[in-house]
Amino acid sequence: MPMRPTLIALPAALLISSCGSNSELPPMVGSGASDNPRADALFAQAQTAEQNGKTKKAIGLYDELADEIPFASKAGEARFRQAQLLEQSGETLKAFDAYQDLLSQKQGSGLYKKALDRQTSLAFAAADGDIKNSFLGLRSSLSTDKVVGMLTDLAGNAPRSPLAARASFKIGDIYASQGEPSKAISAYRSVVVNYPSSPEAPEAQFRVGEILLKEAEEGNQDQANLARAKESFEDYLSQFPGHKRNGEARQLISSIGGRDIQNTYDIASFYEKKGNITSAKFYYQEVVRRAKSGELHDKAQARLNALN
Repeated sequence: MPMRPTLIALPAALLISSCGSNSELPPMVGSGASDNPRADALFAQAQTAEQNGKTKKAIGLYDELADEIPFASKAGEARFRQAQLLEQSGETLKAFDAYQDLLSQKQGSGLYKKALDRQTSLAFAAADGDIKNSFLGLRSSLSTDKVVGMLTDLAGNAPRSPLAARASFKIGDIYASQGEPSKAISAYRSVVVNYPSSPEAPEAQFRVGEILLKEAEEGNQDQANLARAKESFEDYLSQFPGHKRNGEARQLISSIGGRDIQNTYDIASFYEKKGNITSAKFYYQEVVRRAKSGELHDKAQARLNALN
């Protein structure tokens, strides 16, 4: 009976040698930071370039070290210094991304907090439109998408912290200022849902009601938005009793009720003019039932009497 060939496990060393030189292998995960002659040389060259005023060259050398030798002991410091130089050069987005690389790859680094602090300053400055153009030295605004992306990354770096609540709230502010109510409402609601105990949560819930009320006003007293605005203010009062805008919310709820009744009267009047007496009487009756007293109540009752 012919013998089957036996599979023999090759020694690990032989497998490694078959892949080429050690320099061609990816760094081993979990090996930790280590000394590396090439990394040390690149760092020294970058520092020399920096001291000689060759900022662009220094940035390139720091970037090369951090990209190509990420496990070297100097890699984190190189990335941080690259980000600092980019920030000083007015390259806001590139600086933010460099800090982001450090935060993603060097979570145990002693530079983590410093990088997060600088990211925070850059993102909120961008959100406030306080960014300097790198060429003209003048203020300019980044696009909404880019600023929102920065704030989103910032929240992701500290997902359960007060910073995340602030960043999410600021996203709502940006969308509200840009005339994108649906996106603003979504951002504000995310603050209330994800960070209900944060200082931003009450104001976020209140602003949802404000936006819906504004939408109703601009949409010819849209009934659905009025109802949603009222519900949002009622949720605000229920979830955050004692907040500084409670009184304002109660006044707005009262005014919404009045607008809602006026809208109902207008609908009744519309149907009366169209000759649809049955529908007109139904809406006039709704005004009488809900207004209880006052000018609209009396006007609706008069029209009912006339139609009857």
